[in-house]
Amino acid sequence: MSQTRIVLTHQFLIAMPGMQDEGFKGAVIFICEHNENGALGLVINRPMAMTLGNLFEKVDLSPPKDALADRPVFYGGPVQPERGFVLHAPLDAAGNHYNATMIVPGGLEMTTSRDVLEALSNGAGPKRVFVTLGYSGWAAGQLEEEIGRNGWLTVDATHEIIFDTPVELRYERALGLLGVDPRMLSQEAGHA
Repeated sequence: MSQTRIVLTHQFLIAMPGMQDEGFKGAVIFICEHNENGALGLVINRPMAMTLGNLFEKVDLSPPKDALADRPVFYGGPVQPERGFVLHAPLDAAGNHYNATMIVPGGLEMTTSRDVLEALSNGAGPKRVFVTLGYSGWAAGQLEEEIGRNGWLTVDATHEIIFDTPVELRYERALGLLGVDPRMLSQEAGHA
């Protein structure tokens, strides 16, 4: 009997209350890619002390002239914490992309090349952006194993939680997509 493979691309991973890893305790992670080789995601509820304006100055770009400069940069995860990852709406209806862009099924793109920051610096670029330093990654089968041990809940992601929901409400709202009240979750795993 073959086992059906789950695909978690464009899903939220929501850390269970008993999560032992301090880096992921209380985390909501948007999965950008999940395939037979592993998974890549961005933590969406861990703002850093750095603003986008600070980040632009660090990479020798003029900060955006609008409110974008005051938005926080987020901790995306422990892998490549010195590298920027920009989750955004598609560049345009014609299907154009930045130099290093991953298409995320469900209507988003994730770019790691400098050209997206240059466009934002010039007042162009995508209208909805979410910027992290680092990402969260799992080797082949690792994420499935963690889910099997009750480390994570999964649910279809919504763009509203990523881009429009206040940071302090993202965990609760992600659980709400499952109809779950955070106070009702147990740290203990049950198996039949």
